[in-house]
Amino acid sequence: MTADGSLTSHYDFDLPPGRIAQTPAERRDRSRLMVIHRDTQEIEHRTFHDLADLIPAGDAIALNTTRVFRARLLGTRDSGAPAEVLLLKALGENLYEAMVHPGGKLKPGRHVYVSPDLEIEIREMTARRTRIVHLQSPLPVDAAIERFGHVPLPPYIQRADEAADIERYQTVYAREAGSVAAPTAGLHFTPELLDELEAKGVRRADLLLHVGAGTFKPVEVDDPADHIMHEESFSVSSDASHVLNETRRAGGSIWAVGTTSVRTMESAIRPNGTFAERHGDTRIFIRPPYEFRATDRLITNFHLPRSTLLMLVAAFAGYELTMRAYSVAIGEGYRFYSYGDAMAII
Repeated sequence: MTADGSLTSHYDFDLPPGRIAQTPAERRDRSRLMVIHRDTQEIEHRTFHDLADLIPAGDAIALNTTRVFRARLLGTRDSGAPAEVLLLKALGENLYEAMVHPGGKLKPGRHVYVSPDLEIEIREMTARRTRIVHLQSPLPVDAAIERFGHVPLPPYIQRADEAADIERYQTVYAREAGSVAAPTAGLHFTPELLDELEAKGVRRADLLLHVGAGTFKPVEVDDPADHIMHEESFSVSSDASHVLNETRRAGGSIWAVGTTSVRTMESAIRPNGTFAERHGDTRIFIRPPYEFRATDRLITNFHLPRSTLLMLVAAFAGYELTMRAYSVAIGEGYRFYSYGDAMAII
């Protein structure tokens, strides 16, 4: 059968390890930008700062303002052996859903000692084999996490987090803490580029979606329809909905900065094609075929094989054009994944 994007195996590609960016570009907006033209099927190579020329006045950019918190907690078990707890979601009363390692050893009742001022008790196991954990500290728990936690760099970045990651694995417009992964398309923006776009007449809609660890989870079933998405909380404010509605009414286009912004808007748009203030959880899984109702243009990074993110891009750009673009990117030496280069699909 001809590969058309309907099976998980259609999203395999071979990526030389050297193409996986281990560090960010020296300057955020000087990373490379592949521009994909859906109407002509053409691909061109530019620099991210060129967005100031590509986005016309009257259009709007949708930004995910979530902030990555230091969710990776390293400690020891009662035996003295190492242990790791990755916090996923706050549940209230110092309880969190978390992923743990080693999973076989960290059963309910066990403890992880991060520092004399932070201890973690494993309370229970969930149906999806994550844990409910209780954090104990003489400090406010949020403060303890920020003091003793590590930046949760993705597993394909094969180094320990460094002081520079505290700033660089965060968008310049990040506000509300809650993500365990950065909305990476936004990492390329600088305050100067945002000011330049605003001065040009490009509007801005600030959205919120807290990114969970499920973003790194590959699709492991043959049929993507059988893949179970983790829920992620999102919020669209009245101000953001007003900007998006006004842009559409005036004939402008909405540029989603990152797949998280796409998922937020496609989850929030109403049946009549308008936006309103909305807060909730989403499990939306966008893959071919999909009719986009909220997103006109997409800015995104290059994603993992067999990932839901790559499937979303294929739904937006078309499967064949997406996979051709990835082949071109590999051949042209683009840097992949979180600290890598970007593409704009227009």
